Amino acid sequence: MEIECVRCKVSVKPEDSYNFHGQDLCEDCYMGAMQAPKTCDVAATHLAKKHRQATGQTGTEGLLEIQKEIYELIKRKGRASRAEVMAELDLPEWELNKQVAVLRHCELVRGRKDEDGVFLVLFDR
Repeated sequence: MEIECVRCKVSVKPEDSYNFHGQDLCEDCYMGAMQAPKTCDVAATHLAKKHRQATGQTGTEGLLEIQKEIYELIKRKGRASRAEVMAELDLPEWELNKQVAVLRHCELVRGRKDEDGVFLVLFDR
């Protein structure tokens, strides 16, 4: 009998699954959960900026499609709560957190606290 990973829905043998906070995960999702990227990481931001400069990437060049979708959604709306982005793009929270960390390291998206909540906004606003 196989177990379904709660994150990516792939089937794995019980001996190839990992329990993380009561959830059965495949190895890839377990590694992602254990080493989740952090949005406020000075070294990652420095490296991402240097890499993008060295490769001549600007704007959304070099991003994954999901990262571009998140960026374009925030650009279109002006600001968006994490809940709005998750609902509109059908993303689980862990996936949004991972992608927002990359966008933050590239200095494309950041969080901003307004009087009515915390929102994702474009970095240059």
